[in-house]
Amino acid sequence: MREIDIISWPCILKLDGDDELIYLDSDRELQSECSELLFSDDDYVIDSAGFSYLISEQLTLIRTDRIFVVDELIHLIRANEFKKAELCLTKINFLSVADAIKALL
Repeated sequence: MREIDIISWPCILKLDGDDELIYLDSDRELQSECSELLFSDDDYVIDSAGFSYLISEQLTLIRTDRIFVVDELIHLIRANEFKKAELCLTKINFLSVADAIKALL
């Protein structure tokens, strides 16, 4: 793992044990959303290119070797929407990771 400066915003925050996804438009929003959260080692951020990041104690993102593909994002978004019970899950489909993340707006 290494710290990286180039992150493809927007991103989503996935907390371990929770199907809710948190949309993050910028580093400023990451700082705002995460300033009072307690993180586990299994929480992560996914950027619009599919790269996965861990969150350091200083609220910086540390890139991992994990890269998400669009089918994995569809699965996460379906679980997120199922929790809210607002959409027909079978209609959730995207062509790219970036499109999937933008759908959470």
